[in-house]
Amino acid sequence: QVQLVESGGGSVQAGGSLRLSCAASENIFSLDYMGWYRQGPGKQRELVASITKDGTTNYADSLGRFTISRDNAKNTMYLQMNSLKLEDTAVYYCYGRNINSIGYWGQGTQVTVSS
Repeated sequence: QVQLVESGGGSVQAGGSLRLSCAASENIFSLDYMGWYRQGPGKQRELVASITKDGTTNYADSLGRFTISRDNAKNTMYLQMNSLKLEDTAVYYCYGRNINSIGYWGQGTQVTVSS
């Protein structure tokens, strides 16, 4: 059972930046797919960005302000978020899936963007 723990959330003014981290309890090289998802108030959970084991990335539309990365040596995935907007306010979740298609979720970290 892989445990994923997010950190780095908080409150920031619009236009600011935050860097989220997702630390795994074991070698993330076993996770061939990892992603950041978010769920805003009254909204469904949605994909923000994903990254495969070989470093291929994918972003949701209009989120070129964000950069996803992973450091296999540190068993950690990151999400650098720049030029934050009010609509980026959400709980951000880390997700990882292994080669057997077993998925794991983190507990989430709150990001609040204010004007």
